[in-house]
Amino acid sequence: MLKHLSRLRLFALLGGLLLATACTAGTGNDATAPYTEGTDYVALPGPAQRYSAEGKVEVVEVFSYGCIHCAHFAPIAEKLRAALPKGVVFKLVPAPFSAEWLPFARAYYAAKKLGVVDRTHLELFKEKFEQNYPLNTLDELADFYARQGVDRAEFMRIATSDAVTAQMKSDLALIQKWGVTGTPTIVVDGKYRSGEVHTFDQLSAMTQWLAKRELAGK
Repeated sequence: MLKHLSRLRLFALLGGLLLATACTAGTGNDATAPYTEGTDYVALPGPAQRYSAEGKVEVVEVFSYGCIHCAHFAPIAEKLRAALPKGVVFKLVPAPFSAEWLPFARAYYAAKKLGVVDRTHLELFKEKFEQNYPLNTLDELADFYARQGVDRAEFMRIATSDAVTAQMKSDLALIQKWGVTGTPTIVVDGKYRSGEVHTFDQLSAMTQWLAKRELAGK
């Protein structure tokens, strides 16, 4: 079961921003629905809290480069992204659930700003968990991105910037509103959060089902 994939503590960030939480891994009442609300997925209280104002149906994966379960899900998530229908957009949001995970969140924001996420996302997981590179500190992560052809100084400048700190605060607040307590977690259109799924393939299939249902209703 993917529930409670890993237990982490939120640490106090810039004056106690973060709250204590843990890490976890759905529609309607139609009896023929393949997934059960309240078990496979959770309907979030309204109004919908979406990640962006973009008009498309939104699929968000809350993840961390420090999470081995996210590493296992990443190739499946890439296939999920490619399989989503037109009108559905896939987004990644890093979860700064502990002091140890902060560098990973900062690294993701910097990589996104530099436009290199698509070509570095899976490779970072591979180097950390398959090749056992020391990728834990921001300096070590900067070395990784430098190996990928990114300007190291520019990476560090962005990763440690006030703008990234502000983005991290904003995203964490939204993650908490969604009730996310673990990674990887999927949130669809700010309305539904993945629940007690048993396999990553099930998580992917359920996400597609929720996204297509949302798309049909728009």
